[in-house]
Amino acid sequence: MSHADAKAYLAVVEADIHKGTWIDPSSGRITVAEYGAKWIDERVTLRPRTRELYKRLLAHQIAPHIGKRTIADLTPSEVRTWHAQMAKEMPSTAAKAYRVLATMMRTALEDGLITQTPCRIRGAGNEKAKERPVASVEEVTQIVALVPERYRALILLTAWAGLRRGEVLALERQDLDLINGKVRIERTVQHMTNGEYYIGPPKTAAGARTVHFPKEIIPAIESHLEAFSGPEKTDLVFPGEVGGTILRPHVLYKHWHRATQAIGRPELRFHDLRHSGATWAAVVGGTTRELMNRLGHASPAAALRYQHATAERDRSIAEALGRLINSSDAQQRLS
Repeated sequence: MSHADAKAYLAVVEADIHKGTWIDPSSGRITVAEYGAKWIDERVTLRPRTRELYKRLLAHQIAPHIGKRTIADLTPSEVRTWHAQMAKEMPSTAAKAYRVLATMMRTALEDGLITQTPCRIRGAGNEKAKERPVASVEEVTQIVALVPERYRALILLTAWAGLRRGEVLALERQDLDLINGKVRIERTVQHMTNGEYYIGPPKTAAGARTVHFPKEIIPAIESHLEAFSGPEKTDLVFPGEVGGTILRPHVLYKHWHRATQAIGRPELRFHDLRHSGATWAAVVGGTTRELMNRLGHASPAAALRYQHATAERDRSIAEALGRLINSSDAQQRLS
């Protein structure tokens, strides 16, 4: 089944589901592609962007290769071969697709449609993301100076509060407390590939949080609010250039890429601001729990990735200890 055939086939299946003409899978030999389409349709709590991702993985990675196999006949060997071939070229995509298939099969097992799951590859769903680059404070300062004025406070707040792109673009004036230097995260915006966007609560309860930021960036935020934000408490802090609507990522990225090219760091992505801010927080002594709270992580695993900064922190500690030696008569005894 080609990618085009898979997409056309899934479109027919989805139409049948919505028309109510879908046959109960327990009464026939349902294929992986058919079951996958119904499985996604029934996940009513999926966030829009997650639903879009699942449909794309089903159409491009799952259906063209194992979509015609019935869920009862799909074997662990076939799943292993499918995953291995994909992982050679697209390891991250392979992990995502395997997670979707494994979750689908687990549901089928729970519903009694299969007697055992064919997804038995340990660690196949784990993504081994490459270490992202860290921008220095000086580099972020240079980037801020190079972008148009309306994007400067956005970059500063993203970096120094460690915010996600969706979080910072969904901020309203009422979320900012400039007296105490803190921002409240209560919503996030999801941008879809078709140009639509959705605003909703953070993905997890941990994502709803309050984050403090350095008072040194407050003047930049105040100037931005006066120049570019509306006066109402529900007005966006960082609106788009036209009509006060949500700022489109591609508009922001256009200026971001120009600035990073100019400072010789073209590999830096906008999301690396969050990574950099988290690393700075670790350098000045932030614990894993503190980083979790600051970044909105539900488990320590994600926060631990920033602990590579402890080597630099340890060097700072050693230098501080050296100053203790130099400030006492211990120096004479050691020389």
